[in-house]
Amino acid sequence: MKTGQLRSAAIPICQQVCGLSRKERVSHRLSDLRREKIVFGGRSFRWIADSVLREDEYILSISAGSIGPEREPLRKEEIEAPLIPAGRLLPFLVVTALFFLWAIPNNLNDILIRQFMKSFNINRSSAAGVQIWFYLGYFLLAIPAGQLMRRFGYKTGIVTGLVLLGSGCWMFYPAAQAGLYGFFLMAQFVIASGLSFLETASNPFIAQLGPSGSSERRLNFSQAFNPLGSITAGLIGTVFIFSGIKLTDAEVLAKQAAGTYPAYLHMELLRVVAPYLVLGAVAFIWAVMVMLTRFPVLGGEHDAHHPDVKTASVKLLQPHFVFAVLAQFLYVGAQVGTWSYFIPYVESATGVGDKAAGYMLTGTLAAFAVGRFSSAWLMRHFSARMMLTAYAVVNVVLGLVAVTRANWLGACCLLTTSLFMSIMFPTIFALGLKGMGEKTKTAGSLLVMAILGGALLTKVMGILADARGLQTAYLVPVVCFAGVGLYAWLVAERRVAG
Repeated sequence: MKTGQLRSAAIPICQQVCGLSRKERVSHRLSDLRREKIVFGGRSFRWIADSVLREDEYILSISAGSIGPEREPLRKEEIEAPLIPAGRLLPFLVVTALFFLWAIPNNLNDILIRQFMKSFNINRSSAAGVQIWFYLGYFLLAIPAGQLMRRFGYKTGIVTGLVLLGSGCWMFYPAAQAGLYGFFLMAQFVIASGLSFLETASNPFIAQLGPSGSSERRLNFSQAFNPLGSITAGLIGTVFIFSGIKLTDAEVLAKQAAGTYPAYLHMELLRVVAPYLVLGAVAFIWAVMVMLTRFPVLGGEHDAHHPDVKTASVKLLQPHFVFAVLAQFLYVGAQVGTWSYFIPYVESATGVGDKAAGYMLTGTLAAFAVGRFSSAWLMRHFSARMMLTAYAVVNVVLGLVAVTRANWLGACCLLTTSLFMSIMFPTIFALGLKGMGEKTKTAGSLLVMAILGGALLTKVMGILADARGLQTAYLVPVVCFAGVGLYAWLVAERRVAG
C-alpha cells in the first residue's frame, strides 16, 4: 500500500478511535507523519495514530490496545463492536463489582484513624500507622501480583486478592479482642496486599475483555463504580463505626475514677469489627463466584510466551515518565493526607461531633465522584494537561484558605479540594505512559508503586500536626498540589527527539 493511500486509510480510523468528528480532524497536518517505512498492521497502526494525533490533547485514557505491542491492525468491525461482546457479560459484571468493593476498605481508613485515636488514646502521628502499613502492602505486593498473573492468568490473581482481602478483614475480630493496635496494623497490611492483586488484575482484564476500539469506554464504565464505593465507605463508617459520643474532660476523669474508662474505650474499639466481618464475608463469597465464572483467555495474559513479537526499544527513564512517578507520589500523598485528617480538622475548626464530620467526609467523597464524571465531558473541550494544571492551582488556593482560616470556610474549602483531585491520578498515569512502548508494563507498575506517597506524606502530616497543629500540617498537601501543577505545566508532555 502506498504512503498516500495509507494516510487516507489511517485518518478516519484514528477519528473513530478517538470519538471525534471529521470536522474536528479536517485541519490536522498530515505532514507530521514520520518518514519511516510503514506496514499497515501490528504496532504500525499505533505509530500512525500517534503521529496523526500527536498535536492533539483530547485523549486522557490510554487503552491496553494502544500502548503496548499489538499483533493485528485495528479493524473497523472492532471499533463499532458493542461495549460488552456476546458471551462475556457475566465476567464483566463480576469483575466490575470489584471496583466498587475495593473502594470501601480504601476509604474506611479515614474513619479508622479517627476511631483509633479515640479507642487507643493515641496521637495523630501514631494513628498515621493505619495508612503506612496499608500502602506498604500495596507497594510490596504490586510486582509479585503482576508476576503471578503473568504466569497463571487474571482469574488466579483476582481470587488471590479476594482471599487476602477477606482474611485481613476477619483479622479485625481477634485484633479487637486482644486490644492490640499492632494487630490491626497487620490486618491492614493483609487487606492492602489483597487490594494490590485486585487492582493489578481488574484494570487490564476489563480493558482487554473486548475489542480494543471500545476498551476505554469499557474501563471508564467500570471505574465509575469506584467513587460510589468511596461514598458507601463514608456512610458505613459514620453510621456503624462512629458512636457520636464525645466525652468532655470532666466525664473522662469521672470514668477513670470509677474504673469504667477502659471498658468505654474497648466498646468504642469493638464498633469497627462488624463492618469488617461483613466486608470479609462478601470478599470470600465473591471469590467463590469468580472461581465459578468462566473467564475468557485474553491475549495479554500470555505475552511472555510469544518471544517472536518484536517491539521498538525505548528507554524506561524518560524525563516525562520519571517526573510522572514523582507527581503521582505527591498526588497520592496529598489525597490520602487530606482525607485522613479531614474529620479531626472539621471537628476542631467547626466544633461539630464525629458523626457530623463523618457526613462531611461523605460529602467530600461525593465531590470526588462528581469531579470524576464531569471531567470526562470537560476533556472533550479542554486539554487534559491544562486541566491538570488548572485543577492543581485551584487546590493550592483552597488548601491555603484551609490553612489560614480554620473555620467553616476552611472546612468547606477542604471539602471542595476533592472535586479537583478527581482527575489527577488517571491523568498523571496516562501522560506518564505515553510513548513507553515495550516498557509500558514496567512503567505502569512503577506508577502504581508511587502510591507509597500516601503512607510517607501522611506520616509527615501527623508529625507536623502534633508539633505545630493541624492547620500547619495541611501545608503538606498544598506543596504537593503545587508540585503536581509544575509537573503538568513544564514536563508532562513527552518530547520526541528529532
